[in-house]
Amino acid sequence: MQPISLARPYLLNAIWAMHDVKGFLDDNDIAQLSTLFGVSAVEIEGVVSFYHFFHRQPSGKHTIYLNNSIVSEFSGFEEVKRAFEKETGAALGKVDATGNFGFYETSCIGLSDQEPAALIDFYPFTELTPQKVKHIVSKLKTGSTAAAICDMPKDHIRYTPPDDRAFIFRDFEPGRAIKKLVDLEPAEVFNLIKEAGLMGMGGAFFPTGLKWELCRRNHSNRKFVVCNADEGEPGTFKDRVLLNHEPGLVIEGMILGAYAVGASEGKIYLRAEYRYLKDKIEATIEDFRQRGLLGDDLPAKRPFSFDIKVQLGAGAYVCGEETALLNSMEGLRGEPRTKLYFPVERGYLSKPTIVNNVETFACTARIIELGPQAMLRLGTKESPGTKLISVSGDCERPGVYEIEWGMKLGDFLDLVGAQDPYFIQVSGPSGTSVSMKERERRISREDLTCGGSFMVFNKNRDVLQILMNFSNFFKHESCGICTPCRAGNFIMNRKLQKIQIGLGALRDLMDLEDWGKTLKQASRCGLGQMSPNSIVDAIHKFPEYFDSRVDKSGSRLNHGFDMERAVREYEEAVKE
Repeated sequence: MQPISLARPYLLNAIWAMHDVKGFLDDNDIAQLSTLFGVSAVEIEGVVSFYHFFHRQPSGKHTIYLNNSIVSEFSGFEEVKRAFEKETGAALGKVDATGNFGFYETSCIGLSDQEPAALIDFYPFTELTPQKVKHIVSKLKTGSTAAAICDMPKDHIRYTPPDDRAFIFRDFEPGRAIKKLVDLEPAEVFNLIKEAGLMGMGGAFFPTGLKWELCRRNHSNRKFVVCNADEGEPGTFKDRVLLNHEPGLVIEGMILGAYAVGASEGKIYLRAEYRYLKDKIEATIEDFRQRGLLGDDLPAKRPFSFDIKVQLGAGAYVCGEETALLNSMEGLRGEPRTKLYFPVERGYLSKPTIVNNVETFACTARIIELGPQAMLRLGTKESPGTKLISVSGDCERPGVYEIEWGMKLGDFLDLVGAQDPYFIQVSGPSGTSVSMKERERRISREDLTCGGSFMVFNKNRDVLQILMNFSNFFKHESCGICTPCRAGNFIMNRKLQKIQIGLGALRDLMDLEDWGKTLKQASRCGLGQMSPNSIVDAIHKFPEYFDSRVDKSGSRLNHGFDMERAVREYEEAVKE
């Protein structure tokens, strides 16, 4: 019997299907996948080992992932962790003696407004306390399923611009934008997007209309539209809210993009942490098919067919980078590609592909529905429109805010009910740290850029604890393919540890800045390039804090930290 040959892009789905049966993959599973896909067992092992949520050992009948982000840390993480260990009998990173519970940490799961939070069998549980943990575990022990007792996260849409100036969170009717395609050529669609001045809303701010135009220019018998729903930046959850509140708006934007570029196939790459939204998204896709808005012979001025499928990720922050995401979709390790070609030239399966994030597609649907002027009348001249921002931390009203670009930082902090704000992290750990001296700055692309989140910390929070949490995140999430990111994040982490235990000197702050420059200039993708931002920003913007934490006299210049030892420990950690 000849081995069955399956297309490599189905590998991730096949791994999930096997993994779901017993919660891990054994050697026989790896061998079977190797035979099915016609690749070596070593290569299958390489893919499986890359992703956080794939296990090679039993992970328990019920698998618990407790979020360890900094907001969770400040909201009772330690107490909740101890409660899970006590009630399940499973130590962190282990399975209990009965095999019923596996207990693990994980990075941000997109629930920063409802911390502490956890995923149990990939269903969400929010606002956890030791008492609530005891109740949950008791229910699971007596036969309840996680699906039956989970908390469906609240959307917490706290604010939209008044006087009918909301752009995203307004009434939605499926098909209103798509029906306009009967009067529009494909080029007119991306020209309208260009006229509105829409930039990518994921943080890179590349002009969306131009991206679509470039993809249109690349001739191919097959093109793709990919929605990047791998929202993994700690503190960010706006895309989760948008996908839950109005998934049809995102799907509509993808359909418009497909018509503009000439694509027939679409993919939504959904992060595994949002697996509980998959059924709702797929039901919305089916509803669009039933309405005649997806499938063959769609209403448009030019002949047009297009359909969408959901691809589930498996836990890798780096897959938020578009080429790493494409590799993951192709059944490979989610490592960033070298930039020989842009996705609009050679993307998914080496075919022209547009990759935009959830909010960007929602905006494109509104632009075609309402017209470019509806967006241009909002915000500022250089930053038209509105922005969705996830807010968490020390504030009275955490949640999602739709604001017009151009709002002052101080006004925004007043709006969210910031409580004695001191250290504000904008756009997650890879973004910008700001202090209250910057109250007059405006949230806009020409001043204080924001990819989608604000984390507010008051004066009682330890800045080094925040930075260590961020640094631990990047050290863990680095894919390891390039040395500057792999080693640099480790060494910066050790430098922070040195300062944290009271052995820091002026030289250490200088070294952190130097390593930050190396990572920004030499890393292969945005993860390494952006990972030093919060540390370097904090050193510059909170000098009074670091003055109290390091010896600036130079007397500790060479004491307490052995760089050669740090490198040796790093090499040993890699071997493990």
